[in-house]
Amino acid sequence: MKKVPMRQCLGCREMKPKRELIRVVRSPEGEVSLDFTGKKHGRGAYMCHSEECLGRAVKSKALSRAFGVPIPQSIIDELRDGGDSEFGIRNSELSVVDSESGE
Repeated sequence: MKKVPMRQCLGCREMKPKRELIRVVRSPEGEVSLDFTGKKHGRGAYMCHSEECLGRAVKSKALSRAFGVPIPQSIIDELRDGGDSEFGIRNSELSVVDSESGE
């Protein structure tokens, strides 16, 4: 029996099988992008396919802390929308709290 690689979601902090999570990666050049294959080079962080986890990670700035760079809004939008693919966050009715105004 093969061992299943486990990773921790940045939003809910639960350990889940790696294949069930979305990988966000910061390349050696500092560019942040989504990695659906799990093979891009760079520092990776993982998120559930849940709007609640994305909301928690954005509010607590967990993605920015994990990478040491600000996360572009385009990456958050891409995580939220995910197009029509199975890779996106479920339920795109997420409202992101503006960190500067607190609203």
